[in-house]
Amino acid sequence: MDAEIISVGNELVLGQITNTNAAYLADKLTQLDLTATYQTTVDDDCSRLERVINHALTRSQLVFICGGLGPTTDDITMPTVARTMGTGLQTDQQHWRWIQEKFKQRQIAMEPENIRQAQYLAGGEPLANPVGLALGCWYETNGKVIAVLPGPPAEFKAMVDKSLLPKLQSHYQTGKQIVSRTLNFLGRPESQLMDEIEAATANVKSVVITSYVQPTAIQVRLTVHDLPAEVAQQRIDQAQAAILQVEEPYFFGLGDDLSLAKVVVELLRERQLKLTAAESLTGGMFQSTICSVPGASNVFNGGFVTYAASVKENLLDIPATLINQYGVVSSETAAAMSEGCRKKLNADIGIGFTGVAGPDSLEGQPAGTVWIGLAIKGRPTITRQLHLAPYIGRQAIRILSVQYGLQMIYHELKI
Repeated sequence: MDAEIISVGNELVLGQITNTNAAYLADKLTQLDLTATYQTTVDDDCSRLERVINHALTRSQLVFICGGLGPTTDDITMPTVARTMGTGLQTDQQHWRWIQEKFKQRQIAMEPENIRQAQYLAGGEPLANPVGLALGCWYETNGKVIAVLPGPPAEFKAMVDKSLLPKLQSHYQTGKQIVSRTLNFLGRPESQLMDEIEAATANVKSVVITSYVQPTAIQVRLTVHDLPAEVAQQRIDQAQAAILQVEEPYFFGLGDDLSLAKVVVELLRERQLKLTAAESLTGGMFQSTICSVPGASNVFNGGFVTYAASVKENLLDIPATLINQYGVVSSETAAAMSEGCRKKLNADIGIGFTGVAGPDSLEGQPAGTVWIGLAIKGRPTITRQLHLAPYIGRQAIRILSVQYGLQMIYHELKI
């Protein structure tokens, strides 16, 4: 069966944002043994979108149309799909009342156009939006299915996971048993990781192994098709064991939605440990990442952003002589930052980040040079130097520094 993903939006066509939605949906479809054979991007033009939809229906049995469901004039997707299908729009009155109540609670004035977010194709079924206002739609015509989905990634993913996938699973019975498992890794280039995994699993049969690179990890999915569930799980167990025998130092857990921050926060909570941080090049990003995890207040009370050398001295009691002797970008300063913040807040664990995010060098050190210090009560302080590629850019260097700091904590807690 052929499926097609149509992504709608001027910002996509102009390259102003990356189309993560299509990749996310294609991956989910693959897990259901449904393949997005075609993927199309079109701007916010009604006539062009109509032509794209008509063309998709000539070659695909399942068509997804993503984006353009807001209340503004350039949100043309739902009415254009309705016109293309020769139907109208109907309003979900219960959802419309819910939208009105939300605006009232937030004390925001409503515009007449907001009712568009409660509309869907007449004769179709609304798809609930767990984290946004605009409904999606499931519409069947002449043995084919059209699914209309929102554009903002948070809303898109929530609707796909909670509303669309259950509908697809119940509607399409492929007759195949698909069992999969996702392993998360950090610290290996994808090509090297997959080459090593291929060699490690050469004797494991029937397991398809694919990788998906994210900004904070590499996900490796193990999939078995059309085998009894018990046999499939055994094959996946065998593949996982072979992989971890080689890649265990870079592995941090199982699951599609797993983050290293979540793993670390859970370990800290289990051990009833408190964490703090002192950040220079990461500018509070580590602490923000920790606080993004529900339950972070159980393990984190606060920390420091000590960008300038003088602030490191004043807030963390780092001797000026140490910084003058070794420099800001050094093992000694990273260690002193981790020890200083831990002692200041009487925490169990202190972590310090210092380095060069770029694009310019600092103290003769090139962009991508990072030192991380980790001080754990009752243990010797350790440091780690990173040599991140300058070409990945300032923000990516900061993000990866945070992830490698989390990895240091994870490894120490697992000892």
